This record gives sequence, C-alpha cells and structure tokens, in this order.
Amino acid sequence: MKSLRSLIRQSVLILMAGLLLVFSGLIYAGGDALLRRFVDGRLLGLAETLAKIVEQHPNIIESSGEDRALAAEVSRSEKEQHGLQEVTHSLMVFSPDGRVVWKGPEAVAQHPVPDDTVFERVRHGNTVFETVESADGTPIRHLFLPIPRQGQVRYVLHAEASMLLYRETLKALLILLTAGSGTILLVAWIGSGWLAKKVLTPIEVLSTSAETMSEADLGKRLTLDSPYQEFRRLTQAFNSVMDRFQRSGESQRSFCDIAAHEMKTPLTILQGNLEVALLKARTSEEYREALINNLEQVGRLIALTRSLLTLAKFTSGKPPVHLVPLALEPMIQDMVEELTLLADDRRITLSFESQSVPPVLGDAQWLKQALINLLDNALHYTPSGGAVTVRLQAVGEGVAVAVEDTGHGIEPEHLPHLFERFYRTDWARAKDAGGTGLGLPIVKEIAEAHGGTISVTSQVDKGSVFTLRLPVSTHLTIPA
Repeated sequence: MKSLRSLIRQSVLILMAGLLLVFSGLIYAGGDALLRRFVDGRLLGLAETLAKIVEQHPNIIESSGEDRALAAEVSRSEKEQHGLQEVTHSLMVFSPDGRVVWKGPEAVAQHPVPDDTVFERVRHGNTVFETVESADGTPIRHLFLPIPRQGQVRYVLHAEASMLLYRETLKALLILLTAGSGTILLVAWIGSGWLAKKVLTPIEVLSTSAETMSEADLGKRLTLDSPYQEFRRLTQAFNSVMDRFQRSGESQRSFCDIAAHEMKTPLTILQGNLEVALLKARTSEEYREALINNLEQVGRLIALTRSLLTLAKFTSGKPPVHLVPLALEPMIQDMVEELTLLADDRRITLSFESQSVPPVLGDAQWLKQALINLLDNALHYTPSGGAVTVRLQAVGEGVAVAVEDTGHGIEPEHLPHLFERFYRTDWARAKDAGGTGLGLPIVKEIAEAHGGTISVTSQVDKGSVFTLRLPVSTHLTIPA
C-alpha cells in the first residue's frame, strides 16, 4: 500500500520538474532567439554602415590604393559599434556576378564563393542570412546585403561573424539552468518532506488515538491542537461519528436489556405455570387452564419475536421495501372496511375521509403494516362511544395519512419518546399489559424507508393524531 507521505513528495517533485522543464525550455529558446537577434543586428548594423559608405563614395571600391581609406572608415564604424570586432570575422564586397571587388582587413585570404542561389536572391533586393560551420566546427553567421545604385544592385556586401560567443553563451545558459533546476528540485524534495510531515502529523495523531480506543473509551473525544480549519473539521467529524457510535452502542445495549426483560416476563410465567402444574396431580380442567395460560404467553413471545425480526430487517443496510407507484386511497379504503367490524364490536365509529392525491412510490405490504399498527393503537386506546378517523390529503409536495382518535391522549412529556423501542407510558402499560412497545418504532422505520416521516400531536382527554407523511413519486428521495 502506498504511503500518502511518499505520494505528496513524488507529486511535488514531478510537478516541480515539469514546471522547471517548461520554464528552462522557454528561457533557453528565448536566449537562443535573443542571441541570434543580437548577432544578426550587429552584423546588419555593420553591413549597413559599410553599404552607406560604398553607396555615397562608390569610387572607394573602384579606385586603386583606396582600400586603406575604406578600412579606416570601417574601423571608425566598428569603434562606434562598441567592440564589434569581437564578433566580426570578415567583410567583403562582391560584384553582382560573384567577383570579389574588395576585402576588408580581417577577411580570410581564401574565402569560399557563395553559390549562385544566394546571389540570385540578393540581386532581387533581398537581404540573406545563413549559418555555416567552419573547418574547425565553429558556427559562422553570414550576411549578404545588396548595395543599389540607380535602381539596380551594383554590389553585394558580405559580412560574417563568428558565433563562438553565441554558442558558449548558450552552453553556459544551459549549465546554469541545469544547475538551478537541480538545486530547486533538491529544495523541493526536502521541502515536500517537511510539508508532508507537517500535514500528516495531525492525521497520525488521530489515527493513533483511534487505534488505541476500546469499547470502554467510547465516551472519550479527541482533541487536536491545530491552527488549520480542515483538521479541526476532521476532528469534529470523527467526534461526531463517535457520538453516533456511542448512542448506537447505548441504544443497542438498552435494546438488548429491554428485549431480555420483555422476554423474561412471559418465560417466567411459563416456567411458573409449568412448575405449579407439576407439583401435584391435576384435573384435566386445571391442566387445560394452565395450557391456555401458557399459550397466551407463547403468543406474546411470538409477537415480540416477530416485531424484533421486523426491526432487525429495517435496521440492516438495505430495508426490505420494494417501491412501486402506489395509489393509497383504495388500499386505505379496503383496510377501513376490514376493521369496521372490529370497531363496531367495540362500539367505535371508524370513518375514512379522502381527497384526491397523487400516487406515491411505496411497498403496499409494509405501508399496510404501518397503517394497521396505527389503527390498532387508535382502536385499542379509544373508549366505547369514541371515534377514529382516517384522513388522506395532499400536503405540500407530499401526501399525509392522519389517524385521529378520541382516546385518553398522551401526556406532553411522553411525546418525544413514543417512537423509541419498548417505550410505553404508564397509562398504556396499565391498559394493555401484553403490549410490546414496538408498534410505533416499526411504523417509524417503515416511514423512513419510504423517505417519509411519522409525527404525533395529542391532548390529554381529547385524543391523539398520528400523521404519516410520504413524498409523491416525482419527489421521492430514498435515504441511503
């Protein structure tokens, strides 16, 4: 597995190397262009100076014994060019047909005559630059400049300069760029190591602290003395995860404790009934009564186990819901009709009020289970002569199913805890000793699996309203 420290250092080194390569290439290319321009400029300046002299005094070229005068003129021009002789190799004047008509004092004795193509281009009024290598490998820059007279090219001025200084300068520039780039890369490698250490030290502190934490340390929180906002956010995020993990652990322990307690009661009753039945011989009627009592406790255990399995399904990674477009009105209407007989037996009025609502994406089986739990609670805790009303209506961008009863109501201090597992009010325990306290938590899990919510409002002695809100199909966002 790769180290993040190594990745940071390698990335910095590669980035710096790429930038230095591009920068050095641009500097080298720019230096090459500037040096060539400098050499060509000085050659052209010298050549134009000599061309003006020849153009103004053409007799200098044609008169015998005037070579020294022209040389003196050129020497004065060279002094004005601030040391031009360091780069100038020779000056020569050709006739348009390629004959040498004049040589400067520094011209080589036997200079190769340029080819006809060069003179052809110069005869058309073009200034020609060429670079060739001498016998010893030194690059030489050549300039051919036309000298006109009466609209025609009278002479061709040839100037050449050694590019040895140009080549040595480029070589020195290349060495300088290489050495500078190497130094910068070395500094970047050392600096990236320091930066990686500074960046990763807080992460290593967090990792070490997290690795040494045990279940007994769930209440501890990490502190990180760092001036950087990102590390503070990382610490806060880690502590938030620990908060949720601690609450989850405590909830799990509480859930196991309460589940064990809830299962212990029917099991204890079962054991007591069996022990009593076995103490002495009983009549068949007494055995029958004991079996009926035990059967009730078994039913209570089965109901509790079924509820626990349902909650286990919804608290797993993927809730067991299959969402399809679903019309709620006919489903609720069928449920109300099925429960009407039960309501009539208890002398409770059960009614359904519906508005036109769009379909939702839902699982009919689980939504039906949630509504049965709500209606069963409403019918169970509503006294005879009361009423239970189911209302279906559109609310904002969703659909709301409200189950309203005229029962005892719920005290305000109990409302925040109604959807907690195994939570039951004292009044509910006295009313129904066989309840499990898992009906409403199951409703909450089903609602959240559909991307919805469940809420409750209640007033003592007036009744309660449980409202299941579900998003319509086009606005549904299922929680991960």
